[in-house]
Amino acid sequence: MSFQAYLDTIEDRTGLVPRALVDLAKEKGFDDPSVKAGTVVQWLADDYGLGRGHAMALVHVIKKGPKIDAKHVGTSGSHRDASAELWLDGKATNPDRT
Repeated sequence: MSFQAYLDTIEDRTGLVPRALVDLAKEKGFDDPSVKAGTVVQWLADDYGLGRGHAMALVHVIKKGPKIDAKHVGTSGSHRDASAELWLDGKATNPDRT
């Protein structure tokens, strides 16, 4: 599953676009470098029922922003992404979505 597919599924499961969850995480201080991924994963599990894989995709965005390594872009296989910039504003508005 690609990073973007994880984020799209998070939107389906929570009813919130990824940017809204990132904003909530920042309000809670989870973007602070001292906050461990496990803390964020637990919050996402408790409040939104997300599993570890989906939560870790969101942790990446919370901690590092929406850019991903170019090695994941345009490659073949199930883990490829269309862009090195993840779309956080919802599936319906994603220009890369086909």
